[in-house]
Amino acid sequence: MMNRREQIDLERLPKHIAVIMDGNGRWAKEHGKPRLFGHQNAITAVRETAEAAAELGVSYLTLYAFSTENWNRPVLEVNGLMALLASTIRTEVATLNKNNIRLNAIGDLQSLPKSNYEHLQQAIANTSGNTRMTLTLALSYSGRWDITQAARRMAQDAASGLLKPQDIEQQTIDTYLSTSGMPDPELLVRTSGEERISNFLLWQLAYSELYFTTKYWPDFRKDDLYDAIIDYQHRERRFGKTSEQLSK
Repeated sequence: MMNRREQIDLERLPKHIAVIMDGNGRWAKEHGKPRLFGHQNAITAVRETAEAAAELGVSYLTLYAFSTENWNRPVLEVNGLMALLASTIRTEVATLNKNNIRLNAIGDLQSLPKSNYEHLQQAIANTSGNTRMTLTLALSYSGRWDITQAARRMAQDAASGLLKPQDIEQQTIDTYLSTSGMPDPELLVRTSGEERISNFLLWQLAYSELYFTTKYWPDFRKDDLYDAIIDYQHRERRFGKTSEQLSK
């Protein structure tokens, strides 16, 4: 019997996979621990998911690490998350370089604590030459923030004469989003049993396949990513067309 990885058609891989990493707090509660314990134990899931995606040949992996709404969580949890983020970025650069993975980040990065921002920029610079896969962390990010900042920049360019309103098309908007230069995700994975996109990549997910699993993020491993990709490869992606049109 083939294992999960052997069931994947490497010729039909999603080029870009996005992940909403959910369930850390509930996982910690079930283990009788504070919420930060769940975040700490989620690092292994991040490492395994990134390595599995890169090994298969996925070009882009985007992880929803911290939303703009997450700033409203209890101060102790937010401070703990920021400290964990800083230490993880520092320690994982060697692993990223070993696996030839380039680090990227999207979101309102200037809202991060100064030390976090600096460590993040250093890690991005230290991995900039890697070519196997781009790992993007969505930090202080939301889809509505992304569209708002894109609209603001387009308005500024229009006011200065660099952009004519009649020339604005969907591709134009793509170039103003924080994901400019990246393909839209073909597959979105969300853990913990929740079935919503939670203000993540609202524009970019227009035609993504959505995959939901009840497994909490700290328990997510390579085989779980393989399951999501296998499920994706059994779907028919029609983009508004009929099955008959696709078969011609």
